[in-house]
Amino acid sequence: MKRIVLFLIAIMTMATMNSQTFESLNSPWPKGEPNPYGKYFIGQSYLADVGGGVMNFTFEPRCRNNWHIHHKQVQVLICVAGRGWYQEWGKEPVEMTPGTVIAIPAEVKHWHGAQKDSWFQHLTYHKDVQEGASNEWCEPVDDVTYHSLK
Repeated sequence: MKRIVLFLIAIMTMATMNSQTFESLNSPWPKGEPNPYGKYFIGQSYLADVGGGVMNFTFEPRCRNNWHIHHKQVQVLICVAGRGWYQEWGKEPVEMTPGTVIAIPAEVKHWHGAQKDSWFQHLTYHKDVQEGASNEWCEPVDDVTYHSLK
């Protein structure tokens, strides 16, 4: 009986996830084109240049980027739709919902991405950019870490 209940829960969860669409976000922000940096992501993400040095990232459910570090620049994230996660190395994850703003200091290893059951959009830009600014891509966020988030 327990196995039947778990099976039914799994089927209902998959059906809910499969019914999620970009349109379900009701976002005024563009979805964008497939992310050209996709090799640094698990899952599908999209990128749209919205002007003024601001980029809009759209993540499908379960999509997240690898751990990464912005050298000599501050990255700012502004959640505009859906639900996501942000986590700094060695710290607890932070849930991102519309209106959440996070300024990530230079040299801080971190990742961000969608929650398991939600599309996620955030605007991002860099400030306090110094000469020689760069981005260092690190290892993927492993499944054990990601799937333990609640």
